Amino acid sequence: MFTRCRAALPLAIALLLVSLNGLFAAGLETKIIKDIPFATFGERTLMIDLHLPVGVERPPLVMFIHGGGWQAGNRKGVKTPWVVGEGYALASVEYRYSQQAVFPAQIHDCKGALRWLRAHQEKYGYDASKVVVIGTSAGGHLTALMGTSGGVVNLEGETAGHLDQSSTVQGAIPYYGASDFILRSRFQSNKTDKPNGSAYRLFGGPVQKNLEVANAASPVTYIDKKDPPMLILHGEKDKTVYPRQSRHFHALYEQAGLSSELLVDPDAGHGWKGSIPGEREKVLAFLKRILRDDR
Repeated sequence: MFTRCRAALPLAIALLLVSLNGLFAAGLETKIIKDIPFATFGERTLMIDLHLPVGVERPPLVMFIHGGGWQAGNRKGVKTPWVVGEGYALASVEYRYSQQAVFPAQIHDCKGALRWLRAHQEKYGYDASKVVVIGTSAGGHLTALMGTSGGVVNLEGETAGHLDQSSTVQGAIPYYGASDFILRSRFQSNKTDKPNGSAYRLFGGPVQKNLEVANAASPVTYIDKKDPPMLILHGEKDKTVYPRQSRHFHALYEQAGLSSELLVDPDAGHGWKGSIPGEREKVLAFLKRILRDDR
């Protein structure tokens, strides 16, 4: 009995290590190429920071969109840098602030960034044939909008050119973002209809007097059968963007027969620090399913 246990132990440890290596990629080293310009508007140059896993040939691409109420933040505020250690390339992109240009400039810039990234995939060595976009807060809104508005001409824009490239994503992971501005104006008018509100500034006026543009900016507007899978994350204690926005989005997505998973943490607020239980596992499983399972 003792001899059999001694022989089995190294094998069990070896199998465990193989399993862990497959799940977590052993924390690959990251190479960061900073300050890559992709578009210029007057004095504002929009840039990309590209995070590449060392030693991985043509890693699948994840695009990250930062938060900041559409009026602050930058490409350095990456919430999910750990995906690079799992073998994914991560491109953190910028967009014009609402004080520089009102909507739809922001979604034009995000779609332009993706077209640019696809046009330059051979130069930098990642695989952008399929892309998952991740974003937080204002970036979560833009992430969801990129997911549902593939092929919507009015939201395409010409930022960065490369109009021969697709701006359609194959999966989206919005963190605590707005999905329906008209619904939001019923519950958070301080954000949507007051001059200091972030959505008011995004639209250059109150939602209730700009219903057409608010509708055009809402990811729920464009939900159809062609939309990609979604993984939606939110905190139950979020007072900046109420979790009802993500629940509403998730429900409409499921009603349309689309793939959507919603993770609401009971203890998290807006822009939580670190990770919530189950977050990394679900994100990595989603990325694997969309970007790797069919490779």
